[in-house]
Amino acid sequence: MTETLSQLRRIAQDRTLSFKQKEHALAVEAENMLPYVLLDAETHAALDARIICDMYEGHAPYKPRYVLPDYAVVLRNGSEHLELPKPETLDEAINTLQIAYHHVPSVTGMPVFIGHLDALLLPFCDGVSDDELYRKIKLFWRYIDRVLPDAFLHADIGPTDNRVARAILRVDAELKQVAPNLTFLYDPEVSGEAMLRLCTDNIIACSKPHIANHPIHRAVFDEPGYAIVSCYNALPLRGGAASLARINLKKVAEASASEADFLDVQLPRYVNLNARLMRARIDYLFRQSGFFDGNFLVEEGWIDKDRFTAMFGIFAMAEAVNHLQDVAGRPGRYGHDASANALGHRISARLAELVAREPMEHVWRGFAMLHAQAGLSSDAGTTPGVRIPYGSEPDPVSHVQALLPHHQHYLSGVSEILTLDETVRSNPEAVFQLAKGALHLGFREFTANVTGNDLVRVTGFMIRLSDIKLYNAAKGSRVNTTALGAEAADTVHILDRKPRVVGLELMAGSGV
Repeated sequence: MTETLSQLRRIAQDRTLSFKQKEHALAVEAENMLPYVLLDAETHAALDARIICDMYEGHAPYKPRYVLPDYAVVLRNGSEHLELPKPETLDEAINTLQIAYHHVPSVTGMPVFIGHLDALLLPFCDGVSDDELYRKIKLFWRYIDRVLPDAFLHADIGPTDNRVARAILRVDAELKQVAPNLTFLYDPEVSGEAMLRLCTDNIIACSKPHIANHPIHRAVFDEPGYAIVSCYNALPLRGGAASLARINLKKVAEASASEADFLDVQLPRYVNLNARLMRARIDYLFRQSGFFDGNFLVEEGWIDKDRFTAMFGIFAMAEAVNHLQDVAGRPGRYGHDASANALGHRISARLAELVAREPMEHVWRGFAMLHAQAGLSSDAGTTPGVRIPYGSEPDPVSHVQALLPHHQHYLSGVSEILTLDETVRSNPEAVFQLAKGALHLGFREFTANVTGNDLVRVTGFMIRLSDIKLYNAAKGSRVNTTALGAEAADTVHILDRKPRVVGLELMAGSGV
């Protein structure tokens, strides 16, 4: 108790934290003063060893990790609970959304999803000029960043080429804000190459948006569809993710005597233990927390409790493969060697097979969804998800080809961040062709940083390098995720990513 009180006092007296940041940190500490959800001894030991990890969601989960409301419901019906009438104008629709966001929980204390914004707002744009639309979106964008300053907060646009999507892209490139994060849902049959080119030009300007492979994602989900939120997470719309727990593949490999032992003994064991952890946490949320009982989000149809999945995360694929290569006496490294890459692909296929054998109650479709987890800022000595270690990345085309076979297995999200040399500013066609080729080949998401930009991606969320500089000078930050970015720069060396010149972009665009 003395240690806990000291931690509470440190938070209360931390001069680098804003009032809201202190409030959230104190709430997290208070939750973790409660007993942990009931686990069996073997699962608890694996959690204590951090071979499996609960993502520090809290000892007693009283809200889902990610909530994805169908905001079309409140725009169509208004809200009795919030005493909101059905909006009739664009101003009223934006105002309704702004109010709605404050009532949507997540693990961050803020919403992680703010809607398919172009689809939501287009019906209110009749009679609104392009200039008016631009000015209203700009005010809306500034509101989001200033009032909900968290880089896990995410908006989606697309797949159509439309006025609202273009206005959002224009504003995003101009303001270069941390929030909201942004994904364009790209469909080559619907979006058109002009829209894809606008997205890749925006990436050059501000490292946004993500570009999601809409046909591949859409095939996984039923009606009312899906959304991309937080760090490349593909989840059921009108639901979300009840919980995310993950396996440290590096530690599993280190506990294995051989590749066969890893695939046939140790990996099945830890998949089962991680599933036990997830079941215990999800059971508490649904049976004991009361979150879904009498909640107006459920009663008014914003969310459906049967549409919450569970995210079965993995990370440190690169380190696991390299360790197993060493055990077998093979010199090839992950991301660069065909045999090492093939081993990684076998591990992903094995994971998908094992997760599909672990049924779960209170989970959409009865099974967790495999997820290449984008890492924590404290993950020293490991690489997020299935990514190639920072600083050792090959050329962008080889990079895409090395990771491509993984993508079919990670239905709730898998990603890479391609860090490109700033010379692409003089050759924007290169980024366009690289994105087009990666998506054509089957990448679920295309994402890139361009050196020289102040706004960069960490694991999936955004930071501004100028904010990191101020934070490291003990001046704090109004953006919640700056601290995580500063820690990631120091601990997992995200700023060591290797900028690469795109030299084979036409090869990529041709689908070779």
